[in-house]
Amino acid sequence: MYIDRKLFNDLLPVLEDKEILVITGMRRVGKTTLLQRLYDHIPSSNKLMLDLENPLNQLLFQERDFDQILINLRASGLTSNEKMYLFLDEIQTVPEIVQAIKYLFDHYDIKFVLTGSSSFYLKNLFPESLAGRKYLFELYPLCFEEFLGFQQVQASFASSWKEKDANKTKYLSEKYHKYYLDYLHYGAFPQIALIADIEKKKRSLIDIFNAYFDKEVAQLADFKYLNKFRDLMFLLMKRVGSRMDITKLSQECGISRDTVYAYLTFLEKTYFMDFLSPYSLNVDREISGSRKPYFADHGILQMMQAVPTGTVLENAIMTQLRVRASKVQYYQKRNGKEIDFILDQQVALEVKETGTPSDYAELKKTCEVLGIKEYYIVTLNYVDLPGFIPASMV
Repeated sequence: MYIDRKLFNDLLPVLEDKEILVITGMRRVGKTTLLQRLYDHIPSSNKLMLDLENPLNQLLFQERDFDQILINLRASGLTSNEKMYLFLDEIQTVPEIVQAIKYLFDHYDIKFVLTGSSSFYLKNLFPESLAGRKYLFELYPLCFEEFLGFQQVQASFASSWKEKDANKTKYLSEKYHKYYLDYLHYGAFPQIALIADIEKKKRSLIDIFNAYFDKEVAQLADFKYLNKFRDLMFLLMKRVGSRMDITKLSQECGISRDTVYAYLTFLEKTYFMDFLSPYSLNVDREISGSRKPYFADHGILQMMQAVPTGTVLENAIMTQLRVRASKVQYYQKRNGKEIDFILDQQVALEVKETGTPSDYAELKKTCEVLGIKEYYIVTLNYVDLPGFIPASMV
C-alpha cells in the first residue's frame, strides 16, 4: 500500500525542470518510497533508478573520464538520443560522485533526482558543487493528517490557524483522538504507522534508533568518544522543551563546550533533532540566546526515555510546525512567562494537555506586549472555547 506524502504534490511541478532534484531527511522517513513514486510517475521509458548502497551501482560512476559514465548508463538501458531520467537513492554513501553528476548535468540532457539521509553531508557538499543547479526538498516524519491517511481515515485540516479555530468541533476532535494518542505514543515514522502490533512497533522504533547511531553517527561522524555522544543524546531527552545550558551539558558529559556544540550541530544537520532559538526583536540576542531541544520523532523520545505526556505533546506539535512555518521560535522572560512557539513572528502557540481560560488570558497578555495579534492554546483534550485548537486537528 502506498499513500502519497504531502511533499509529493510539491515535487511534481519541478519534476520536468532541468535542475537537479534533491530529497533529503533522516532515515526511515520514506525517501526511497517517494523516489519510487516519482520514478513511476515519469511517462518516459528512458529512465533508470539506482540504489547507491549497492557497490555495483557505485562502480558505475567510478570512472576517471566522466564521459565514460555515459557508456555505463547506455549499457544499463538508457539512450542519449532523448532526455534521460536518472534516480539515485542514498547519495550520501558515495559523496565523491557529486562532481560526476555536475559534469553530466552540464554536458548531457539528464534529469537527476537524488535522495540522501544526511543533510550534514548533503548541505555542505552540494551548495558549492551544484550551486544554481539544484532544488533541495526536505522530507520529515508524518504530520498527523498524513498519519490518518495511513490509518485509512480521510481528513483534510484547515491550513490557517484562524480556520482551525473556527472549524473545530467536539465530534471531529473525538473522532481523531484515539488515533492521535497512538500517534503521540509511537511517533510518526511511516513504517511504524503501518504496524498494528504494539510489540512490533516498539522493536521497530528501537531498530530505527540503532540504525541512526550505527549508520549516521558511527559511520559519518568523526567523533572520538561515541559513548559521550550517546550520553548527550539521553541528557537532551530529559530536557525537551527546556533551555539548554551548554556548560552544564559539558560538565555532565565530561566533554568540552566545543565538543558539545559539535555534537549538537551533527544532531541537527542529520535531522535527528531541532533546536529552537528565542524570539527577540534584537537579532544579536536571538542568536546568542539559549536554545530549546526537540526530537525529530516523539516516538523515539517516548521509547528511549520516560518523559511526561505534556512534554511529548509539545515535541509532537513541534514536529508538525517545522513544515508549516519558515521560522519557529520560543519566547521566555526572566520572570518565567513563556510562549512555547512563535511562528514567523506572527502566530503564538501555547501547548497544554487541557487548556484553561486563565491560560488563554495569560497568553493574550504576553502577546499584546510583544505585538503578536494571533495566538492560540493547542490542547490534547477538547476545549469548547474560541482560541483553543485540538492537537488532533493541527
